[in-house]
Amino acid sequence: MINSADILQKLALESNIRQEEIPDIDLYMDQVIQLFDAKFEKSLRNTEEKVLTKTMINNYAKGKLFIPIKNKKYSKEHIMLISMIYQLKGALSINDIKAILAPVNERIETEQFELESFYSTLIELQQKNTNNITDQIKRQEQEIEQLTTDEELRQVLFISALANISNAYRKAAEILVDDLLESNKIKGEK
Repeated sequence: MINSADILQKLALESNIRQEEIPDIDLYMDQVIQLFDAKFEKSLRNTEEKVLTKTMINNYAKGKLFIPIKNKKYSKEHIMLISMIYQLKGALSINDIKAILAPVNERIETEQFELESFYSTLIELQQKNTNNITDQIKRQEQEIEQLTTDEELRQVLFISALANISNAYRKAAEILVDDLLESNKIKGEK
């Protein structure tokens, strides 16, 4: 059976695009894809899976998940927003992501919003989450080892336990999305 250390290595939780890794110059779509491939390819499940494609980026743009691009180039702000989308899309629907990013995009376009500071805070939170997830997976493995000696049943229990945790976090995020939508609806009515 694969152990928690192997799982954590394959998760590549430390994979992230940090602010200082984003070029100060605007990038063409192919360059954006290369940047994401370089940072996240270790976290892919298999070689057929893609980190980011032109179609994905175009769909995000058409769906207004991020601020409009200029001259077919993506700014540092776009890279940060696409990174946020990438992190969210594994757990939430595109409509939920759009709802989450709408206030961020609106603030970028209408006021002096410090997206770089906000993004740095997000990266810090993700690093703390990485530490918490690491501890939680190791602890879960130790608990399961005490329940049975059957390797196959251990693996089934481990998978089930992790799926349960994942579902709980996803549902909690969806509750927060719904609350954000309701708050914005109430604001719009005033």
